[in-house]
Amino acid sequence: MNNKALTRSEVFGQLRKELYGDEPSTHSQTHVFIILGASGDLAKKKIYPTLWWLFRDGLLPDNVYFVGFARSNLTVEDIKAACLPYMKLQAGEAESLTAFFSRNSYLSGRYDDGSSFHQLSTHLSSLPGGADANRLFYLALPPTVYHHVSTNIRAHCMSSKGWGRLIVEKPFGRDLQSSQELSAHLFSLFTEDQIYRIDHYLGKEMVQNLMVLRFGNRIFGPLWNRNSVACVVLTFKEPFGTQGRGGYFDDFGIIRDVMQNHLLQMLCLVAMEKPASTSPDDVRDEKVKVLKCIAPVALSDVVLGQYVGAPEGEGQSRLGYRDDPTVPAGSCTPTFATAVLYVKNERWDGVPFVLRCGKALNERKAEVRLQFADVPGDIFGGRCQRNELVVRVQPDEAVYLKMTTKRPGVYFSPEETELDLTYKSRYKNVTLPDAYERLILDVFCGNQMHFVRSDELREAWRIFTPLLHRIEGEKIQPLPYAYGSRGPNEADELVRRVGFRYEGTYKWVEPHAT
Repeated sequence: MNNKALTRSEVFGQLRKELYGDEPSTHSQTHVFIILGASGDLAKKKIYPTLWWLFRDGLLPDNVYFVGFARSNLTVEDIKAACLPYMKLQAGEAESLTAFFSRNSYLSGRYDDGSSFHQLSTHLSSLPGGADANRLFYLALPPTVYHHVSTNIRAHCMSSKGWGRLIVEKPFGRDLQSSQELSAHLFSLFTEDQIYRIDHYLGKEMVQNLMVLRFGNRIFGPLWNRNSVACVVLTFKEPFGTQGRGGYFDDFGIIRDVMQNHLLQMLCLVAMEKPASTSPDDVRDEKVKVLKCIAPVALSDVVLGQYVGAPEGEGQSRLGYRDDPTVPAGSCTPTFATAVLYVKNERWDGVPFVLRCGKALNERKAEVRLQFADVPGDIFGGRCQRNELVVRVQPDEAVYLKMTTKRPGVYFSPEETELDLTYKSRYKNVTLPDAYERLILDVFCGNQMHFVRSDELREAWRIFTPLLHRIEGEKIQPLPYAYGSRGPNEADELVRRVGFRYEGTYKWVEPHAT
């Protein structure tokens, strides 16, 4: 067993070599990273801190510069002050941080104004590398301005000789039609290989590990199908509510916010066939094949919920969703959803894939759970529980296999336990990269494997659009559930009805660090 502790820089150094290779030209070319919406929460909490971490660890190309653009009248010092609380600065890093911000500049302008983007272009051309530098544009913006911004980028800000890449944040539309309209607009300006639709869940360590677990281990191959798997459950739970962001959340709801993207992407990685290679298009081809085998979700296979204040709760943090002053009165927007999908192909026909997500629940957890079928010819009188393979995405990344062994002692009694790989116990002193770090590195490298392709997006919206239109058209009332609970009891009943067996007696115990 190799217990050598790798430093953060060693981990990322391996990643940089893997992604960039040994081509010196990748490092010597000038790159400019433009953050549109630089004054917003996403920029200050995620994008600028991520760029700083990558710069600090020497993972970005050597000649790289950063330009912020937004409507607000700010300076680089203002940006720095806003971002510092999220940058996790360590002792001795002040000089490196100064070097990072010395490569930053900021311009203010309007997103719908061509002259503002002409000024931006002039500024970009004044930087080292001039008009020939590679340019990455991050749209940290609300979707309402995507059309104006992307049009102005194409008209005024593209590099003369270098490449240009566009990073687009979700939501990628509200339904199939609006998504198709957005894709058509972007395709009128850019090619598929220039567009990076970012879903940060695809950058998480354990989500990426799904492919290695499946296709790098002989033991799982014969079991990974309808003959052995009884049910697959994909879960995303948050223990807090909308916390004053209800006005934003109410426009989308939990299905658009989590299920149609994060959970469906994980479903694809669980269900897809082995790709021909690990090249981005080979992987995404297989994901699209999975989505094409899924019929639109039926309302009868869905339970919707909306949290209400917990009776024992005190203070605003335990108030119900409709108690948020930013939420419209009488809102029918679900904050919880459980949906059952079926992948109708030879491997998975008849196996329910249960997607569960919600806010204001009893714990923070994101995981993939494969529950295997009962052992045939049971000789232990029903005392054996089903085996489960669990991939815990967050928190406390882990892979564990629930299995039955004999309880120690003189009695011949089966007991449920686990074979456990908890990352912070096995990989001591290794800091796992943030999802945004991986994904922004991928954009620099031109690797689109962990980004959503247009046909993936189309199929995902095809699956959920009829359900969303029916929910909103009929104003279907979600079921109330208490803040801090497991969600509506009807959701557990639905999951049991489709074949998942929840005993409620087993608790995963995190192993002690040694």
